Amino acid sequence: MKSLIFCVFFAPIYAQYPAENWDHEMVEVKSPEKSGVLMSPQAIYDEKWNYLQQPLFWKKIMRLHPDSSLVNVASNRKILCTISTKMWNLKGEAGRTRFKDSLRIANNLPPGEKILCTSGKSDFYRFEDVYPSLTKGILAFENMDVDPWYAQSILLIESPGKLAKSNVGAYGAFQLMPAVARSYGLKVNKYVDERKDFNRSAYAAASLINKICIPAARRILDEKHITYNENDLWFRLFVMHVYHAGAGNVKAVVNKINPTEGGQELIMKMWKTEAGAFGNSSQNYTQLVLASQLILSDLVGNDCEKLFSCSAE
Repeated sequence: MKSLIFCVFFAPIYAQYPAENWDHEMVEVKSPEKSGVLMSPQAIYDEKWNYLQQPLFWKKIMRLHPDSSLVNVASNRKILCTISTKMWNLKGEAGRTRFKDSLRIANNLPPGEKILCTSGKSDFYRFEDVYPSLTKGILAFENMDVDPWYAQSILLIESPGKLAKSNVGAYGAFQLMPAVARSYGLKVNKYVDERKDFNRSAYAAASLINKICIPAARRILDEKHITYNENDLWFRLFVMHVYHAGAGNVKAVVNKINPTEGGQELIMKMWKTEAGAFGNSSQNYTQLVLASQLILSDLVGNDCEKLFSCSAE
């Protein structure tokens, strides 16, 4: 059996670094045959995001087979039980209502506490397939002087390891809408769709983050007189909400919360607040970002050979 040695270097993260310098966050993964660069997840552990129930819940869902489902409390994603997805569906609406009522009683939950059943999504989050493209995306963003953390985050959750088109028309590795892609010079028509080209799609996504999402995040926070550092994890998560939900919807939810400071508390309040079109999928978005980064950390630490088992396309 061939010996395989991996070296992983986690450089320390310092909040005072300028926003355009990301070298201190680069993680270098090496083997005798393959190597790559990833963005360090260390801030998640330093700031204890990894102890929050929501990202831990989604981490389990991302690795769970669709045949199984987790019955959970909607407000905090506390897992009440695991159930066969087929069995849950066979219960019917009345049966599911009775089952939820029994769980409320057994767990001393208020009568109106919302309970959800979320099926496993390991068929969608094909992490081993997407990981080889991370370095390519990171370097593409860095070459454009755009924070490469966003490239890694988007690639991990938007269309991991495949070129799928969403039900609203988003397509490509970065799941760009046709109008967005065209606004940054990509050809999207019935004959050609450059969103399937990784480099072209990365260019458009980086441009969107740099020219629209980050400036919008600054404006929203500035209006509330909230201070921020653009390398802070909570600020990056805030920008990801803008990327997913749009500036108008993020502004609506922030106005509803009316915060006086940023940080983890603001992001967690966004997870529980609805405003405009900022609903359940928008609330979940950065929970998915955190969960996927935790899975990445696990695989880098425990399964590096699989991480670089195939080349980026």
